[in-house]
Amino acid sequence: MDAANEGVAEATFDSAEIDLETVFRAQYGRIARVIAGVIRDPARAEELAVEVFLKWERTRLARSEGAEGWLHRAAVRVALSELRRRTVISRYERVIAFVTAGRIPATPDEIYAAADERQRVRQVLNAIAPRHAELLLLRANDLSYQELATALNLNTVSVGKLLGRAAEAFRKEFVRRHGKERYGEE
Repeated sequence: MDAANEGVAEATFDSAEIDLETVFRAQYGRIARVIAGVIRDPARAEELAVEVFLKWERTRLARSEGAEGWLHRAAVRVALSELRRRTVISRYERVIAFVTAGRIPATPDEIYAAADERQRVRQVLNAIAPRHAELLLLRANDLSYQELATALNLNTVSVGKLLGRAAEAFRKEFVRRHGKERYGEE
Protein backbone atom coordinates (compact mmCIF):
# COMPACT_ATOMS: atom_id res chain seq x y z
CA MET A 1 0.00 0.00 0.00
CA ASP A 2 1.43 3.41 -0.89
CA ALA A 3 1.77 6.33 1.54
CA ALA A 4 -0.91 8.42 -0.20
CA ASN A 5 -3.61 5.77 0.23
CA GLU A 6 -2.53 5.10 3.80
CA GLY A 7 -2.78 8.79 4.65
CA VAL A 8 -6.29 9.03 3.22
CA ALA A 9 -7.42 5.92 5.08
CA GLU A 10 -5.83 7.09 8.35
CA ALA A 11 -7.46 10.48 8.03
CA THR A 12 -10.89 8.85 7.90
CA PHE A 13 -10.25 6.59 10.92
CA ASP A 14 -11.70 9.11 13.34
CA SER A 15 -14.99 9.50 11.51
CA ALA A 16 -18.02 7.52 12.62
CA GLU A 17 -18.75 6.44 9.05
CA ILE A 18 -15.56 4.41 8.62
CA ASP A 19 -16.09 0.95 7.20
CA LEU A 20 -14.23 -2.33 7.71
CA GLU A 21 -12.96 -2.51 4.14
CA THR A 22 -11.28 0.90 4.32
CA VAL A 23 -9.56 0.14 7.61
CA PHE A 24 -8.63 -3.35 6.45
CA ARG A 25 -7.02 -2.11 3.23
CA ALA A 26 -5.08 0.58 5.09
CA GLN A 27 -3.87 -1.41 8.08
CA TYR A 28 -3.88 -5.13 7.26
CA GLY A 29 -0.22 -5.36 6.25
CA ARG A 30 0.95 -3.47 9.32
CA ILE A 31 -1.17 -5.51 11.72
CA ALA A 32 -0.06 -8.79 10.14
CA ARG A 33 3.60 -7.70 10.47
CA VAL A 34 3.13 -6.80 14.13
CA ILE A 35 1.69 -10.24 14.85
CA ALA A 36 4.32 -12.03 12.74
CA GLY A 37 7.04 -10.17 14.62
CA VAL A 38 5.81 -11.73 17.84
CA ILE A 39 4.87 -15.26 16.78
CA ARG A 40 7.42 -15.71 13.95
CA ASP A 41 4.88 -17.39 11.67
CA PRO A 42 3.75 -15.15 8.79
CA ALA A 43 0.98 -17.46 7.59
CA ARG A 44 -0.60 -17.76 11.04
CA ALA A 45 -0.08 -14.00 11.54
CA GLU A 46 -2.22 -13.31 8.46
CA GLU A 47 -5.02 -15.46 9.88
CA LEU A 48 -4.82 -13.73 13.25
CA ALA A 49 -4.78 -10.29 11.60
CA VAL A 50 -8.09 -11.08 9.93
CA GLU A 51 -9.48 -12.08 13.34
CA VAL A 52 -8.33 -8.73 14.78
CA PHE A 53 -10.21 -6.83 12.08
CA LEU A 54 -13.35 -8.89 12.56
CA LYS A 55 -13.18 -8.26 16.30
CA TRP A 56 -12.72 -4.54 15.62
CA GLU A 57 -15.80 -4.53 13.40
CA ARG A 58 -17.91 -6.31 16.04
CA THR A 59 -16.90 -3.97 18.86
CA ARG A 60 -16.24 -0.62 17.21
CA LEU A 61 -19.64 0.92 17.98
CA ALA A 62 -19.05 0.41 21.71
CA ARG A 63 -15.74 2.34 21.56
CA SER A 64 -14.96 5.96 20.97
CA GLU A 65 -11.21 5.55 20.31
CA GLY A 66 -9.57 5.50 16.89
CA ALA A 67 -9.13 2.33 14.89
CA GLU A 68 -5.37 2.46 14.45
CA GLY A 69 -4.47 2.39 18.15
CA TRP A 70 -7.09 -0.20 18.96
CA LEU A 71 -5.95 -2.47 16.12
CA HIS A 72 -2.31 -2.25 17.19
CA ARG A 73 -3.10 -3.12 20.83
CA ALA A 74 -5.42 -5.92 19.75
CA ALA A 75 -2.76 -7.30 17.40
CA VAL A 76 -0.19 -7.47 20.21
CA ARG A 77 -2.71 -9.12 22.55
CA VAL A 78 -3.73 -11.67 19.93
CA ALA A 79 -0.07 -12.46 19.20
CA LEU A 80 0.71 -12.98 22.88
CA SER A 81 -2.37 -15.19 23.27
CA GLU A 82 -1.15 -17.25 20.33
CA LEU A 83 2.24 -17.70 21.98
CA ARG A 84 0.56 -18.86 25.21
CA ARG A 85 -1.67 -21.22 23.23
CA ARG A 86 1.36 -22.69 21.46
CA THR A 87 3.14 -23.21 24.77
CA VAL A 88 0.17 -25.12 26.20
CA ILE A 89 -0.17 -27.20 23.05
CA SER A 90 3.55 -27.95 23.08
CA ARG A 91 3.30 -29.23 26.66
CA TYR A 92 0.39 -31.49 25.79
CA GLU A 93 2.14 -32.74 22.67
CA ARG A 94 5.18 -33.73 24.75
CA VAL A 95 2.94 -35.62 27.19
CA ILE A 96 1.13 -37.35 24.34
CA ALA A 97 4.43 -38.24 22.67
CA PHE A 98 5.69 -39.66 25.96
CA VAL A 99 2.54 -41.73 26.43
CA THR A 100 2.41 -42.98 22.86
CA ALA A 101 6.14 -43.71 22.62
CA GLY A 102 5.52 -47.26 23.75
CA ARG A 103 5.76 -46.39 27.43
CA ILE A 104 2.20 -47.44 28.19
CA PRO A 105 1.69 -51.04 27.09
CA ALA A 106 -1.57 -52.16 25.53
CA THR A 107 -2.24 -55.67 26.84
CA PRO A 108 -2.56 -56.82 30.46
CA ASP A 109 0.60 -58.93 30.09
CA GLU A 110 2.52 -55.93 28.80
CA ILE A 111 1.19 -53.78 31.64
CA TYR A 112 2.32 -56.35 34.19
CA ALA A 113 5.73 -56.76 32.53
CA ALA A 114 6.26 -52.98 32.41
CA ALA A 115 5.29 -52.60 36.09
CA ASP A 116 7.61 -55.48 37.01
CA GLU A 117 10.46 -53.87 35.06
CA ARG A 118 9.88 -50.50 36.76
CA GLN A 119 9.99 -52.23 40.14
CA ARG A 120 13.32 -53.88 39.27
CA VAL A 121 14.77 -50.56 38.16
CA ARG A 122 13.63 -48.89 41.40
CA GLN A 123 15.25 -51.66 43.45
CA VAL A 124 18.53 -51.24 41.61
CA LEU A 125 18.42 -47.44 41.90
CA ASN A 126 17.88 -47.82 45.65
CA ALA A 127 20.85 -50.22 45.90
CA ILE A 128 23.47 -48.11 44.07
CA ALA A 129 25.11 -44.98 45.45
CA PRO A 130 22.66 -42.08 45.75
CA ARG A 131 24.87 -39.84 43.60
CA HIS A 132 24.81 -42.43 40.80
CA ALA A 133 21.04 -42.78 41.06
CA GLU A 134 20.59 -38.99 40.96
CA LEU A 135 22.76 -38.69 37.86
CA LEU A 136 20.93 -41.46 36.04
CA LEU A 137 17.47 -40.17 36.93
CA LEU A 138 18.24 -36.59 35.98
CA ARG A 139 19.83 -37.67 32.71
CA ALA A 140 16.81 -39.88 31.98
CA ASN A 141 14.73 -36.71 32.27
CA ASP A 142 16.72 -35.14 29.43
CA LEU A 143 18.92 -32.79 31.44
CA SER A 144 22.02 -31.70 29.55
CA TYR A 145 25.51 -32.16 30.96
CA GLN A 146 25.55 -28.47 31.90
CA GLU A 147 22.19 -28.79 33.68
CA LEU A 148 23.38 -31.92 35.49
CA ALA A 149 26.53 -30.13 36.64
CA THR A 150 24.52 -27.21 37.92
CA ALA A 151 21.87 -29.34 39.64
CA LEU A 152 24.39 -31.61 41.39
CA ASN A 153 27.15 -29.04 41.90
CA LEU A 154 29.62 -30.87 39.64
CA ASN A 155 32.30 -29.80 37.19
CA THR A 156 30.76 -29.92 33.70
CA VAL A 157 33.77 -31.71 32.18
CA SER A 158 33.46 -34.58 34.68
CA VAL A 159 29.75 -35.25 34.10
CA GLY A 160 30.36 -37.69 31.22
CA LYS A 161 32.80 -39.77 33.22
CA LEU A 162 30.50 -39.76 36.26
CA LEU A 163 27.54 -40.80 34.12
CA GLY A 164 29.59 -43.67 32.71
CA ARG A 165 30.47 -44.83 36.19
CA ALA A 166 26.84 -44.53 37.29
CA ALA A 167 25.63 -46.53 34.29
CA GLU A 168 28.23 -49.24 34.97
CA ALA A 169 27.24 -49.40 38.66
CA PHE A 170 23.60 -49.72 37.61
CA ARG A 171 24.41 -52.45 35.07
CA LYS A 172 26.45 -54.48 37.58
CA GLU A 173 23.78 -54.25 40.29
CA PHE A 174 21.00 -55.08 37.87
CA VAL A 175 22.85 -58.14 36.53
CA ARG A 176 23.71 -59.24 40.08
CA ARG A 177 20.06 -59.04 41.15
CA HIS A 178 18.20 -60.11 38.02
CA GLY A 179 20.67 -61.79 35.67
CA LYS A 180 22.26 -60.94 32.34
CA GLU A 181 19.25 -62.05 30.31
CA ARG A 182 16.99 -59.51 32.07
CA TYR A 183 19.51 -56.73 31.38
CA GLY A 184 19.71 -57.63 27.73
CA GLU A 185 23.16 -59.19 27.83
CA GLU A 186 23.75 -62.59 26.30
